[in-house]
Amino acid sequence: MSTLIRIKLSFMMFLEFFIWGAWFVTLGTFLSQNLQASELEKASVFSTQSLGAIIAPFIIGLIADRYFNAERILGVLHLVGAFLMYQMYNAPNVGLFYPYVLVYMILYMPTLALVNSISFRQISNPEKQFSSIRVFGTIGWIVAGLSISYVFKWDAGEGLLKYTFLMAGVASLILGLFSFSLPKTPPVKRSISEKSGISELLGLDAVKLLANKNFLMFFVSSVLICIPLAFYYQYANQFLNETGLENPTGKMTIGQFSEAFFLLLLPVFFSRFGFKNTIMLGMLAWALRYLLFAYGNAGELSYMLILGIALHGICYDFFFVSGQIYTDAKAGERYKSSAQGLITLATYGIGQLIGFWVAGFVSEYYQANPTNDPFWRNVWLVPAGIAAVVLFLFGLFFKEKQAKPTL
Repeated sequence: MSTLIRIKLSFMMFLEFFIWGAWFVTLGTFLSQNLQASELEKASVFSTQSLGAIIAPFIIGLIADRYFNAERILGVLHLVGAFLMYQMYNAPNVGLFYPYVLVYMILYMPTLALVNSISFRQISNPEKQFSSIRVFGTIGWIVAGLSISYVFKWDAGEGLLKYTFLMAGVASLILGLFSFSLPKTPPVKRSISEKSGISELLGLDAVKLLANKNFLMFFVSSVLICIPLAFYYQYANQFLNETGLENPTGKMTIGQFSEAFFLLLLPVFFSRFGFKNTIMLGMLAWALRYLLFAYGNAGELSYMLILGIALHGICYDFFFVSGQIYTDAKAGERYKSSAQGLITLATYGIGQLIGFWVAGFVSEYYQANPTNDPFWRNVWLVPAGIAAVVLFLFGLFFKEKQAKPTL
């Protein structure tokens, strides 16, 4: 891989995750402060991400794996996304905001699989090379969060978070145009004798991977672990705001610094501990972070909140990035895009769709039925328990023969 291609792929990852981090981190707080949304209205808005992820494998399989270059599709989706971001910026209430965010997420979520596919097609050893490219996505998320808290100070005043959508829209426009300069990533050529069934046309051939018991267990675990993940996306920023932690969006970037650090360590953990142990460590980190949130505060126990945020690197990298690499290793050459779409379906789709609504109902329940414990403690103990159960089940049923992949 040439230096120029590496730079282009790195800049692509930077913008891809800068866009997401520019508005999604503060979405829960924005919905409360700017649009006065109820808990279930928040769940409905956050669920648009999952609906987009569920549709993503169909878009990728129908288009990217068969007819058009992946980089061109990426460009078109982000150009349309820039327009939708501007409409979200102007929306005065949840009713008008919802349809724009729904369409945006249907278009954005497939781009997560597309940037992975474009990258994997350009590198010869994903286990060694992908993390050094993907880390720029983490840097992009960090820059977005620091800009919100420390440059523009949008989370310090009422009503200012609407400007995050403008920032994301400009970045989306830049990435949309830049995508047309990325390395050409055409569909994999097929022989004339190959027949196309309906499942292949819709990008569902990757479902065949579920015939492997270990991959099936990984898929199911991916769905279940995303239920606690949804709690973090939906409530972490609002929780830190209401708890009284200063510059919460900026401090949440500690999680991305941690993510960048552990992303670079990922090949080491693969080599020494294998996929299974690496993924299990990620699951354990989810349970620990929510316990820290449950019992920490913005005063003398503020270190517990900061430590909970810092665990994000292990939470995300050791499960989700490991899962992307594991999926790429299991998929055949023809269906790499479809396989990435499938794992996007499991994580950002089914799992988080369930998780966002579970989070909404749990929050509504404890608001209506307060206990002797603080409200947020009750909320955070639920995802902590779910993560612990998933960890136990995965450790019991996942039996990967090749415990330590060769790097």
